[in-house]
Amino acid sequence: MTLDTPLSPDTSDGPDADPMTITDEAMASVISIRNEESDSDTLSLRVEITGTNAREYTYDLSFASPDEVADGHHGYSVGDLMVAIESESVERLRGAELDVPRNSAQGGLVIRNPNTPDPFEGIDVDLTGELPDKVSQLLELQINPMLASHGGFAQFVGADEENNVYVTMGGGCQGCAASAATLRDGIRSAIMEAIPEVKEVIDTTDHEAGENPFYT
Repeated sequence: MTLDTPLSPDTSDGPDADPMTITDEAMASVISIRNEESDSDTLSLRVEITGTNAREYTYDLSFASPDEVADGHHGYSVGDLMVAIESESVERLRGAELDVPRNSAQGGLVIRNPNTPDPFEGIDVDLTGELPDKVSQLLELQINPMLASHGGFAQFVGADEENNVYVTMGGGCQGCAASAATLRDGIRSAIMEAIPEVKEVIDTTDHEAGENPFYT
């Protein structure tokens, strides 16, 4: 089964709703494929987030026997289809939708997921020195290597006496439509988590400037 993973945010129905919904078109495709398997009526559609690719999750979809999904999975039914989502993937799939591509010429299935990975999750750096030193080390050792794949970088500008930190973004991140959100949601969280004495992270980037942004 092939899987394409463009992101198109949907709205979750709340924490008690099934984590992932399935459109009628996707259901027909999945049932058709499942019916080609032996003991098809006993199989669940197993869904797992296997990793990340830039600002998207990567997924694995397969059919699994009852024994294979007995533990470590959240199971529920959608019509005649049993769905089993790997436990650690449940919240990251909350509000997602399994569908077919909008381009009828394209095969496979699409997961449209309103959730995106945190590229700075799990940052663990031994930071030393005063506040400016710690911020600069964090940017250089952990954050900029991730931004480098987008042709960009983040730079420490300064800190005031209240421990507000000022950061600017450059390269492919300047003029980038997503860079403001990246700084706000990613870099800001990473700095404030790794350096608790930081009161706030302030973006000084001129997001109207810059050419050839990575994101368009």
